[in-house]
Amino acid sequence: MSVSYPKETIRKLVERTLPWEDLKRIMSSFKDPDRFEKYIEVLQEKTGWKERIILPLTEHLMIVSKDSRMIVKALCGYEFGDYRENWKLKALIHVRNKVEQFKEIYPDPLYPDPNWCEIREFICPGCGILLDVDVVPPGYPVIKEFEPDIETFYIKWLKKPIPK
Repeated sequence: MSVSYPKETIRKLVERTLPWEDLKRIMSSFKDPDRFEKYIEVLQEKTGWKERIILPLTEHLMIVSKDSRMIVKALCGYEFGDYRENWKLKALIHVRNKVEQFKEIYPDPLYPDPNWCEIREFICPGCGILLDVDVVPPGYPVIKEFEPDIETFYIKWLKKPIPK
């Protein structure tokens, strides 16, 4: 049986200030039916945006409704464009592909072979926060993790219309 947690508990969950015992209890129980709505409310209050958050994409990226379109927006306010496009292509990309660069983050001798891989760090142009990291073979195309099916999520799972 699910328990409905107050919005303040969800806020502490988002802010990572919830005591371990409370967190463990939440993780071990069924999800409360209104948690997604409370989660979105907490994120919306945190950002202060007029654009409505449709779906969190990552910890720092949200899909929002802006001018009847759905776009990816960073918490700092930087807009990456249409959510169906790969936001990584509009991020700043720092590529580590030399032994010296690998040694900055890996202890010797545990660094990877630059002939076999490169590390791509995707950075927000608006605030400089690290958004994602890919480790791929040299020359590999930029990875797009997934494209959420927002219509199915809202209509079939949440049984609600997509917010405008």
